Parts: sequence; C-alpha cells; structure tokens
Amino acid sequence: MKKAKRCSVFMLCAAVSLSLAACGPKESSSAKSSSKGSELVVWEDKEKSNGIKDAVAAFEKEHDVKVKVVEKPYAKQIEDLRMDGPAGTGPDVLTMPGDQIGTAVTEGLLKELHVKKDVQSLYTDASIQSQMVDQKLYGLPKAVETTVLFYNKDLISEKELPKTLEEWYDYSKKTADGSKFGFLALFDQIYYAESVMSGYGGYIFGKAKDGSYNPSDIGINNEGAVKGAALIQKFYKDGLFPAGIIGEQGINVLESLFTEGKAAAIISGPWNVEAFSKAGINYGITKLPKLENGKNMSSFIGVKSYNVSAFSKNAELAQELAVFLANEKNSKTRYEETKEVPAVKSLANDPAIMKSEAARAVTEQSRFSEPTPNIPEMNEIWTPADSALQTVATGRADPKQALDQAAETAKGQIKAKHSGK
Repeated sequence: MKKAKRCSVFMLCAAVSLSLAACGPKESSSAKSSSKGSELVVWEDKEKSNGIKDAVAAFEKEHDVKVKVVEKPYAKQIEDLRMDGPAGTGPDVLTMPGDQIGTAVTEGLLKELHVKKDVQSLYTDASIQSQMVDQKLYGLPKAVETTVLFYNKDLISEKELPKTLEEWYDYSKKTADGSKFGFLALFDQIYYAESVMSGYGGYIFGKAKDGSYNPSDIGINNEGAVKGAALIQKFYKDGLFPAGIIGEQGINVLESLFTEGKAAAIISGPWNVEAFSKAGINYGITKLPKLENGKNMSSFIGVKSYNVSAFSKNAELAQELAVFLANEKNSKTRYEETKEVPAVKSLANDPAIMKSEAARAVTEQSRFSEPTPNIPEMNEIWTPADSALQTVATGRADPKQALDQAAETAKGQIKAKHSGK
C-alpha cells in the first residue's frame, strides 16, 4: 500500500517457547528427499533481504534446495504477481500488506496455508486475523506497524507533551505562526483521520458475530465519525495546519516541516525512523494521544506477511519456507537487521526489541488499534473518504454532508463491483 495507507485491539505479549517457534511443522524424510534439488523464489521487500539471509541459508542446507531472493517493493508485489504468476516467472513466496489479502484471494493469487494451530498461536491475534479470509489462512505475519507520535525534543520535552488531542490543539494555538507549527497530521486522509473518528464511535465496516467484516455496514458517516471529523476541521479552520499538507503532496510537506524543525510533533510511522535520524532531528516517539472522552486515538495496524503464490509448483515446500522465515528465532533476527517490529507475541517483551523507542511505541499503540480491513470492499472506501475529508479540511463542506456523500459513493461502488461474489 502507499505510505499514507500503512497499514482488533491486541497486546503484543504472552510467552511461547523458542524451541516450539523455531521448529515449525515436522516433515518426514520422504518429504525432504522429494524436495532435493528444487529451487524456490522469494520476493522480499526492498532493502530487507539481509534480514532473512541467514534463515535462507539454513533452509537451503536443511532441505538441499536453492532459494533465490529477489527484492521488490512489498506493496506492489501482488500487482507483479498478476502478470508473472501465470507466465511462470513469479515467486513461490512473496510478501505483501495485510489489507491486500482479501483482494488477492478473490483473484485466486494466493495459496491457502495449512499449518497447525500451535504455529498460528505464535502471532498476535490482530496480525493473524489480517491473514484470514472466510476463516482460512493465507499467510504468516512477519512484521507489524502503526502510526505513532514523533516529537522534536529541541522544541518540546517529554514532560511537556500534551496528553490529549484537544490539548495539542491548545498547544498549537499558542505556537503556530504560519511558518512554525505545533502538532501536524494528515487528517485529510482516512488512514490518519480514522484515529480520531473511531475514538468517537466511527468505523469502516461493522463486524459479524464471527468477527468477519460486514461490507454492507459502513460507519464512516455515523454520529461518532461526524463528531471526530468536526474536531479535525478545527485544526484547519483555525490555521493550525498549513494548506500545503492537504492532498497528495501533503506527506512530503509534513515530513519536511518536521525535519526542518518547524513542527513540534507529527503523526507518522516507524517507516520514517531512519529518515528522521539521518536528518539529525533530536526526536522522541510515543503512542498517539487520548481524546477528550478518555479513549486513546486508534490507528490501523499494518501487517507484512509471507504468502505462497497460487502459481507455485512447489507449494508444500514454499509453505515450509514461509513458516520457517516467520518463526520466532528468524523473526527476531529479521528485526535486528530491519528494525521492523515482529508479529510474534513472545517477542513483545524481548529486551533486544524493547530497548527501541520506536518498537515500544508501536507495541503500546497496538493496544488501541485494529488491522486495516483486508476485504476487497476496502478498495472502495479510500478514495471517497479521502475526498470527503479534503472538502472538510478546506471548508468546502461540513463534516456530515461530506461523510454522507462518501458513504453513499462507497456503497454504490461496493454494490457495482462486489455484489456478484
């Protein structure tokens, strides 16, 4: 997914033994011998292959196979699979955002995984949920991310940090002068605005009793969502957000203001840790603030996963590789190289991981967050919701009018594109 759409309340805690995680499913000697001489292709995320280098070497040695690792932007791998899979030039194992799972399954691009419950139980509830479609498993989580609050320690200390979004509004009223700003966020996008709207009762899709999403129940324009959007509108209306952070280029403007020391705090994600460090910003990271009703701002949990291509000619072996790459031992090694927070529950309190301020912030924020919906109908939410929020931000429409129109548009698109399922 694009950066601005990174992607159920859960706690990254609990203990699972290292030995159980590292082993994965047992295989017979006949299975090993049948894999001898095979070759698997793995599509890994850009600049992340070092994180699985040792695991790949160990798998090759144990199974007497060759594993070729190719780096591709993870958000676009499904797009490439649509062409390369049928042509026979695609991967056996790929990595992708959790919110693309539903669409990929509907298109027949992914292989269902058959792994034991003890393997599935290694991962946080939210991360494994992101890999489920119709109660079937299509991937294993390798990393999670949420939005968090970055603040410039040279402009505001940790002790001075406002505790609520409303307090950040008051802080910004005192500090924003048109060239410098207090708190900034890309609230003209549903990926970020949902953090506020859901805190007052808004939601994307309702859920059935079994936890599955109900695409006919859209909550982006209910009373709580409208109340959240009205609070968001105040930041723009009162000049606390610059006009430049509205629209597609908004993310670049927001990040530039922070790296130039012109914004005290912004909502962003762990994907910017390295960039902000290289920029020399003396920053801190913490969870998102609370709202005036006492609820913490939410966020979408983005999940990266290992998935098996439906076009793989070695699907059983590819599944074993996915299980191996995502086990506890290899997840920790991958974190040490990539700094992406693993989805394994037992690593939540691992000292090597928790010494990272970013990892701690993501872990804490995850308690108040839910996975980005992974059903295909989610594709019909992004654009109408973003368009509505931009009219709210620019004052061209009041929140209720804008969100009602967005919900109506989304419902129409869902009916037109997905009613034949």
